[in-house]
Amino acid sequence: MTDPGQLRDLEGQQYIVLRPTDAVMREFDAVQDAARRRLDDTVRYPGAAHVTLRGLYEPERTEVVREVVREWAAKQHPIDLVFEAVDAFPAPWQIVIARLGRTPGLLHAYASLTAALDRTDLRRIGELALEDWTFHLSAVYAKTLSPDDWERLAASTHHDYKTPATETVREVEFVTYSNAAEHREVFPLGTP
Repeated sequence: MTDPGQLRDLEGQQYIVLRPTDAVMREFDAVQDAARRRLDDTVRYPGAAHVTLRGLYEPERTEVVREVVREWAAKQHPIDLVFEAVDAFPAPWQIVIARLGRTPGLLHAYASLTAALDRTDLRRIGELALEDWTFHLSAVYAKTLSPDDWERLAASTHHDYKTPATETVREVEFVTYSNAAEHREVFPLGTP
């Protein structure tokens, strides 16, 4: 990510994310490319496709967060991602998303990460209970659209896939934001 405004907004935060690289990524790219042709730069787009498992705000304890993520990742198995639908988070968020299926591996990853973080006093951002969480990749940040334009976009992009794109992710990324830059570190899943 290089957008100065987004980097400023994320300063001091850390994220634990999965990054698709195969079939889910290709379908996500197709959805985002269609949105770019339609909307151009009237909206914002994520710097890179990712599935957020958790966000934290620990600018002074990044090493502590990193160690929790490393230990957690070593105990995980590869995670299946299933791109079920193009959907949207409504106003006030106005985000077009790639909604993912609640696969056993994804559910276990989220629940076990919650358990690992519960053993700490780390400050989490926007955390929801597993039953309330929608696994997704954000495709378009459309908060700048008028209500009518947003409703048209959300309605016209929404669809379920009869044959969803699927792939298996074998690593997790620990992403930090500091000094107006994004920093990424990769941990393989299931490797001590």
